[in-house]
Amino acid sequence: MSDELQQKLSIVRAEIDAIDAQLIELLNRRAKCAQQVGEIKASHGDAGYIYRPEREAQVLRRIQEINPGPLSNESVTWFFREVMSACLSLEQALGIAFLGPLGTFSESAATKHFGHAARLMPQVSIDDVFREVEASHADYAVVPIENSTEGAIGRTLDLLLTTPLKICGEVVLRIHQHLLSSETSLGNISKVYSHAQSLAQCHEWLNRSLPNAQRIPVASNAQAAQCAAAEAGTAAIAGEAAAERYQLPKLASSIEDEPNNTTRFVVLGRQEARPSGRDKTSLIMSAHNRTGALGKLLAPFSESGVSMTRLESRPARHTLWEYVFFVDIEGHREDPAVATALAELGQRAAYLKVMGSYPVTVY
Repeated sequence: MSDELQQKLSIVRAEIDAIDAQLIELLNRRAKCAQQVGEIKASHGDAGYIYRPEREAQVLRRIQEINPGPLSNESVTWFFREVMSACLSLEQALGIAFLGPLGTFSESAATKHFGHAARLMPQVSIDDVFREVEASHADYAVVPIENSTEGAIGRTLDLLLTTPLKICGEVVLRIHQHLLSSETSLGNISKVYSHAQSLAQCHEWLNRSLPNAQRIPVASNAQAAQCAAAEAGTAAIAGEAAAERYQLPKLASSIEDEPNNTTRFVVLGRQEARPSGRDKTSLIMSAHNRTGALGKLLAPFSESGVSMTRLESRPARHTLWEYVFFVDIEGHREDPAVATALAELGQRAAYLKVMGSYPVTVY
């Protein structure tokens, strides 16, 4: 390395070192401000919930608006989520329940939303995820609600019907499926373990590449990785987190049939989220068994100028051949137009439950 090059690099590296020193000072100043917020709230009797999803969304949107680059908005959003996660943990590490074991896409969604300072609490079933928060053993739950390829997650929808928990956030996670195995050749694979939805998401790839391999559904992709790590001649379909956690090489990468395969998760808590400025409201409703009842049920949204972004039907569990409808609309329930629509809907619906208003996910 020439002296001239060494000198130029030394100048830039010295500037980097100086900036790092400023960053660490500013990060700790921010952490102290976050602690002061907690102390002020506690002195006014408002210390019950240290995490405010609407405030976090507002901070992240502002960061994106003032970001001059060259770092992408995705990168700065990830960084500031981790900063906020670390600051929150100075008061209390949030306990986050999700479908385990460690290494699932649900873990990735929980970490994406709450950062690595959160206390992860993997559960053996979606029912247990709900139960942990309902019993106040965990602060929040992260559960899958729909996949762009396979549709709604039925068990989550069923539990939303009866839970007292509120939806206070959402996470959208791009799903990349990998074939993980200690084997070095596809020809050595006789069994493929994975969650049933992941097997379905990779159906065509499996038909082409492993037509004779037995497909074995298990409770989660992380469990599939555990099975593949323990048994010769097997593979698992799972994500990056499982590959790293269980030290399984990728025999094939991104094998999902749909290139834009995405899963949406919702965050459940015991408190309502306040308006953030860009929100979504989720609700469950049913129509009276009359001609044109569904059309009349949906009319308040258009009459109030409220946009509906999702309508999903599901059989009612208490009555044969009757259905409930899961609906997402734009806006917060406190917004005047949304409040008007919900009030009218309450008069027309046979059943209505507002599951929560929450910030639209910030990528």
